[in-house]
Amino acid sequence: MSLVLKSETPPLREDETGAIRVGNSRVLLETVIRAFQDGASPESIVHRYSTLSLSDVYNAIAYYLRHQDAVEAYLNQREQLAQSVQQRLSTIQPDLSLIRNRLLSQQNQE
Repeated sequence: MSLVLKSETPPLREDETGAIRVGNSRVLLETVIRAFQDGASPESIVHRYSTLSLSDVYNAIAYYLRHQDAVEAYLNQREQLAQSVQQRLSTIQPDLSLIRNRLLSQQNQE
């Protein structure tokens, strides 16, 4: 029997918002890569996110290792987007500590 070698497409897909998801899951590529960078094994990543398959996690990490510059640029872009959303929310949302204190004081009065 002979082993047939073929190219495989990485298990990555872009959703309607431009985020890259791993496999058929809703888990973001940045979640998998940041966990890997923090020292998590592919097995422990799958344990944390049960909708991922082990082969998809290994393939996503392999893609990252082969295309590190492009993936890092994508991760930085996503981080900047998250920061801008957080800043925008903080300008339109009231100070949550005030709401928390008010709720706690109401609870203590009851």
